[in-house]
Parts: sequence; structure tokens; C-alpha cells
Amino acid sequence: MEETPQSENPKLRDLEKNILKHEESAMTTDQGLKINDDHNSLKAGDRGPSLLEDFILREKITHFDHERIPERIVHARGSGAHGVFKLHESLNKYTKAKLFSEVGKEVPVFVRFSTVAGSKGSTDLARDVRGFSVKFYTEEGNYDLVGNNIPVFFIQDAMNFPDLVHAVKPEPHNEIPQAASAHDTFWDFISLMPESMHMIMWAMSDRGIPRSLRMMEGFGVHTFRFINENNQSTFVKFHWKPKLGVHSVVWDEAQKISGKDSDFHKRDLWNAIESGDFPEWELGVQLIAEEDEHKFDFDILDATKLIPESEVPVHLVGTMTLNRNPDNFFAETEQVAFHPGHLIPGIDFTNDPLLQGRLFSYTDTQLSRLGSPNFHEIPINRSINPIRNNQRDAHMRMQINKGAVSYHPNTIDGGCPFQAMMKDGGFHSHEERIDAKKIRNRSKSFMDHFSQARLFYNSQTKTEQQHIINALQFELSKVERPHIRENTVNQLTNIDLKMAQEVAKVLGIRVPENRVAPVNESKPAGADESHYASEVRDPKTKSDDALSIIKNVKNASKSRKIAFISIGNHTAEKLKSISNQLEEAGSKLKVVSSQLGSLKSREGHEVKVDETLFNTASVLYDAVIIGDESRSGKEILNNGKVKEFVMDAFNHCKPILVLSDSKTFIEEMGFPCCKNELKSAEELYIDTTTEGFLRSLSKHRHWDREELI
Repeated sequence: MEETPQSENPKLRDLEKNILKHEESAMTTDQGLKINDDHNSLKAGDRGPSLLEDFILREKITHFDHERIPERIVHARGSGAHGVFKLHESLNKYTKAKLFSEVGKEVPVFVRFSTVAGSKGSTDLARDVRGFSVKFYTEEGNYDLVGNNIPVFFIQDAMNFPDLVHAVKPEPHNEIPQAASAHDTFWDFISLMPESMHMIMWAMSDRGIPRSLRMMEGFGVHTFRFINENNQSTFVKFHWKPKLGVHSVVWDEAQKISGKDSDFHKRDLWNAIESGDFPEWELGVQLIAEEDEHKFDFDILDATKLIPESEVPVHLVGTMTLNRNPDNFFAETEQVAFHPGHLIPGIDFTNDPLLQGRLFSYTDTQLSRLGSPNFHEIPINRSINPIRNNQRDAHMRMQINKGAVSYHPNTIDGGCPFQAMMKDGGFHSHEERIDAKKIRNRSKSFMDHFSQARLFYNSQTKTEQQHIINALQFELSKVERPHIRENTVNQLTNIDLKMAQEVAKVLGIRVPENRVAPVNESKPAGADESHYASEVRDPKTKSDDALSIIKNVKNASKSRKIAFISIGNHTAEKLKSISNQLEEAGSKLKVVSSQLGSLKSREGHEVKVDETLFNTASVLYDAVIIGDESRSGKEILNNGKVKEFVMDAFNHCKPILVLSDSKTFIEEMGFPCCKNELKSAEELYIDTTTEGFLRSLSKHRHWDREELI
């Protein structure tokens, strides 16, 4: 038989492909020179000195020495993901932005979530605001919706932003504490700025410690404008509503998660996308006609205020799906540059003084952090719309501009690039009539600092209100100077006197008997006191259910992580049945035991152990199943780690399913609420059937259990 020619021999052809692939994968210098040895520097002899002429060594070391860029001053710790936005309902009545006009079109997005106060190396579970910023890569240019998971902010004017950040950051004399607001300088600032009280209610609520980045809302914070084809303006507030619902953890749990897995949120988002559980949010808008700007009992340009959904409903118009993790964290998540001034035709600013200041700050910080005005040429920041302008040169210029012209107007290049007509998509700022004196002042309409803080507090369930009280007690207990604790409590009396009294009781300070007139140090020196006097009144809207997490719980079963604890006393049939039911509900069951490897059931069937009692913890799971089906359940509870696991789940109000005799199990556990009497499984919110457990899981937590602890 004749030998097949090499070009037709499949084995040889594959070998040739591998050689070619190997050649393409060869290590090179930054200039493309293939490197033969990347392990040994050039020396004068085997044991001689390294030679200065080793340009390969110099390039490698120099790049390493400079591979860190300054971290963000705020929002340093972040997670990112790629995705798409799809519009379901056109808003062309209100805006000419194609992004919000063409139904069904998918627009690529990149989203970055972040904590605010901590450094890059801090924990995901700090009590903090979360950044929630979306970059839309549209055919009209990049549009950045830069927001947070809280719809309001601490301050009204950007002039105060450096002071706020300096106050919340680690104290300069000792660089303590990291990623925490529980210290003197922060609360000293807050106690003197009544405008921050609304934001404090949100930050001290469960919103400050989300269960997952996938389970938190996003807000544009500011009031923006939509501009339609007729140049008519409509005020707009942006909302992101997670399809998984909004869920939180408890503070003790958050602190323990920080120790067990400081990357908890980052890992959760990454793993969800890798496993195909793509996070989704619905984009909603609140629309306010231009003529209705002043119909509210607050100023819609005040960033410390929200527009209650009971007054202006959120209209859902599209869906964002995150479906791809970054290929390289630094190149994408770290180098992405958001800016509230990155607009497209049909969207414009308002005169919100906090927003106006941010327009300067973002550009300035990008120049400092990314080292050049060419940060827009970094791939993650690059517009899909071609860049044509007369800007040139500077560090790290990547675009190669051809021709002799870099100015406008010109005749040499036919006037190109030319200015776009408005009808062809040229951006045109909203023509707002302005007739005013230059003045450093604040509108009297901004002086109501407590009504919406009261609205938020009144909208919470009893459980959520107690969590706010607990958070304030914890934070202020870390404040060393008594007068700061007292000043803050005095401000709280203007929100709710009983709340302020509960907070004061544990702080070793005077418990206020009545409301204390608020202090306001935001006024200019020598300013009219009456103009800057804080208003203290009830809001027009007394309560709004949309502001509560617990009142809006969605089915919490999807993508939840459940621990099945066994030491070999379970039945394989029961484990398989529970696993199948949880999988149908969208949850993931993980087998936890004393050691890795495999675990034998009572019938001798083997199952893979996912985690051990030593390398994981209850706080990393959403619920617990005690798989031991022996009547007493004593054997499994002889393991102290199991007891600790279950006790944490109980104290954190998580669903618990017990497959052994529940009465004996409860006796053996010795729950703190049962020292004098034995309560039933129902009284302790412990399930004894898989069906009951699934119902518990859909509720997220048994918050009523806190009254037993």
C-alpha cells in the first residue's frame, strides 16, 4: 500500500497545525521578538554578574515594576461583567436616544459593582454603599449610567464630597479602620450635616449588606433629562430591579463572611455567570413632566431625596442580562472608566449641584489614575462608534491619525471631520432659560433634611427597623468621643424619637426625652441662619412599601446554595430526591462532611463530598439540611463543628431542614431560646419536610426567629 502524502495524512496534518499553533504561541518581547530563555538572565559566566545589556530582563522587570496603577479613591474594590441590554418598550415619546427607542435591539454593556470606602484589598461584606455603573456601547457613542444600590446620597453639593470621603476613609494619623464607617471622623461629619440623615437610614439598613451583587437594586441617584425629537424635556430617574429580588444578610453573618471569604460577592457573581445562572435586571424609569417639577413637597434636584414610587410609579422598559465574565480583571474591570458626562443624544443633565460637580471630578480622576487623556482608547472603554476628532498625541496614544490636518475649520481635508447636524445625531445641550446672579448659596427648597429619612424608616417592617437600630448602636459604639455619639443621636431624634432613645440606651450617653433642634454646619460663615435652618416635618407620603426589602421578597430559591451535612448516616434515595427538588427550584445542593473524597450512605452508596466542616462555614450557605436520618441525631451533633454550623444558621434566621427526629435534635442542639422549655420545630421555624423547607427557602429568611434569640 502506498503511503499517504503528508498534506493528506490526517495525523501529519494535525501535527503541522500543532507546530503552527506552537509557533503562534511563542513567548515574545513587547516588540514581538521571540524569547528563547525566560528563566535565566544574561550573565558574565555561569556565576558572574548580570549584564546591563540584557534588554529582555530589563523589559520584564520594568514592566513588573510599573504594572500597578493608582487605585480609585472611592469604589476601589470592584467586580465586573459583560452583558446585553434589550429594550421591550419604546420611550421615543420622551427621548430621541436610539438606545431607548428601538424595541428588541440588543446593546452590549459592561457593568462594574463596587464597595465605596475600602481599598482594593478590603472585604466584599463591609457595611457600605455599592456602586452600580453600566456602560452602554451604543451606535451613537458610549453612554454611562453611573449609580449606586441606594437611590440617594450623603450630601447635596459636590463641594462637600472631599470632606465626606476624607471623613469616612481610615483616619490619617493611624490608617484605621479599613472599609468601615464605624469611627469618630465619619460620625463627627455626619452629626454636623443633617442633610446626610436620609442616606444614613439607607446605609444602616439591610441595603448596606446585600446577600449578593445579583440581589440588589441599582439607581441613577440624580434626576436627569430625556430630550425628544421636538426638543421637549422630561425629567427622569433610573432604576435597576433585580429579577432575583432584593435580599440581604445580617450583620453578624456579614462580619463572619468577611473572615471566611472576603471575596464572597465577587466569587458569587463569577460563579453564577460561569454556571449559566445569568443575573438579570429590569430597567425602570420614573418620568416627570417639565411642568410638574415643583409639584412635590421636596426638590427633585436634591440628591438626598427620592421620588416615592407610590407617587410616581417605576415604568419597566427593558432587561439587562450579564452573560460573560471578563477575560482579564485588570484590562477590563480595573481599567474601565465611567463618567456621568458620557451622554448620547436624547439624554442630558439637570442643575443638581452634586451631579454638576461630578462632571468635573470623574474626568480629573481618570487622568490621574489611567495616566493619559487617551484612556478612552483602552479596549474596555473604546466606543463602537468610530472616533473622529482633532485631538492628538499625549501618553499612550493608540489611534494613528493620517493626513496633514488636525484643526477645524479647514479646507485641506475638505472640512473633515465636520460638525454633525442635530437631525443627523449631533448632540445638542438642552436650552434651559437661565436668568440669575452668580452666587454661592443653597436653595431653601433643599433645607428639608428629615422628612424622607422619616419616610424611609416608617416604610420598614418592625424587623428592618430593629436592624437599623442595631446598626446604629454598633457603629456609634465604636466612636470614642462621647460628644460625637450624643450629637448624632440628637440628629436622630428628628427622624424618630423612639429610635434615637433605643440607640442612646447602649451608648453610655444621655437618653434624649424630646426632639433636639438639629445642628447644621453646612451654612457659609455669616450666612442668614433662617435660610439654612433645617425643616422638621412629616413627608407628604407617610410610607412607601417599595422602600422595604421584606415587603417585596421574591422567590428566593433560585441560585441559592444549600449545605447537606452528613457523616454517612443518610439514605441515598432521600439525598437524591432532595437534590432533584432543589435543582428544579433553581438551588444548588453541596454535600458537607468531615473530610473530602466520597461519603457512603447507610446503604453503601457513595456520593462526592463538596466541602468539609473545616474549609467552609454556615455563613457561606443560604440554608442547611441535617442529612442524618437516625432517630436521635445525636451522633452527628457530637461533632462540634456541626453544632456550630447549625447554630450560626439558626441565629442568622436561615431555613433548616432536619431529617432525624426533630424533638431529639432540638434537645441536643440546646438552642438559646429553649433553655427553660422545649419548643417545637414549628415554633423555631425548623422544617421537617422537604416541601416545608422549599417554602422556607422561597422566603429567604425566618426573620421572626430573631425575637426568640
